[in-house]
Amino acid sequence: MAGEPDDAKVSSPVRRGADGKGPGDRNLASRLPNFLELPHPHAEADLQRGLVERLKDFLLELGRDFCFVGSQYPLQVGGKDFALDLLFFHRGMAALVAIELKISEFEPGHLGQLEFYLEALDRDVRKPHERPSVGVLLCATKNAEVIEYVLSRSASPAVVAEYHTQLPDKALLQAKLHEFYQLASPPAGEASQLETKKTE
Repeated sequence: MAGEPDDAKVSSPVRRGADGKGPGDRNLASRLPNFLELPHPHAEADLQRGLVERLKDFLLELGRDFCFVGSQYPLQVGGKDFALDLLFFHRGMAALVAIELKISEFEPGHLGQLEFYLEALDRDVRKPHERPSVGVLLCATKNAEVIEYVLSRSASPAVVAEYHTQLPDKALLQAKLHEFYQLASPPAGEASQLETKKTE
């Protein structure tokens, strides 16, 4: 069910020196476009796409249980077309895992949206032998990161308990999302210069 092998290639992790810092930290901004493959300066939509790609690689690096299915995976809910940021199949849980990333403050409506996506996955994508789908919502801003798991309404308490033992720890995901976001954000002085150029 996973995508073609080329789709699931894992990027090499960022190598760090003896001092715990990455190479070229004296000019961190110059390597940010390579880290997330973003234009520099970049728009919010570019940042969201870059973070999604890094999250995909990170989850694949966690182990063989996460199998990549697709990015911007098409779904239809209420007669309208939507696209999931990332879709995986978790072999240990035998369930689809939907990933949604928001570059904004957490809002309760985000959870409701992901619940609708899970219902669509269970109705139209899930195989008869697979368990109910699970969702992971990630909200990132410069000040905070919020991670929430969303479980299908059809999942039994026993299945829910098992899911929690096999999904990545929230604190780990939060730390990685914070790391990716900080690496993608230009230094304060550079951000100020970019803003000045926009207003000229």
